Amino acid sequence: MKILAAVDGSPFTRRMLAYLAAHDEWMGPQHEYTMLHVVAAVPPRAAAVLDKATLKSYYDDGAEKVFKPLRTFCAKQGLKVNFVAKVGPAAETIAEMAKKGGYHLLVLGSHGHGTLGNLVMGSVATKVLASCSTPALLIR
Repeated sequence: MKILAAVDGSPFTRRMLAYLAAHDEWMGPQHEYTMLHVVAAVPPRAAAVLDKATLKSYYDDGAEKVFKPLRTFCAKQGLKVNFVAKVGPAAETIAEMAKKGGYHLLVLGSHGHGTLGNLVMGSVATKVLASCSTPALLIR
């Protein structure tokens, strides 16, 4: 099964991974995992005054802060994982990758690093579920 896990380094990402680790049916070499982290784009006016190398470094550093503990977790679980970082609006980017990548399952936390605007379910999770036809496992 191809599984796409949307990660942002929040406590809900850790809960999602703990849930997967606690359920043997979700872990193991029989699955193909991709961990996706979406970094919000720097506003165009700010990006215009930065050189491309600095901007790329900013995006790469942000993604690596999220991926570093995940790499450790996956190594301990014996999982082969593809780590992908993208730049753009989180919900749209996650839904698009789930669709275009042919994933069988999308796993994401119910909330992330956003504000408390949506108490039941985070705004990114809400938008992803509304715009994505890939089956999703939402971890609270």
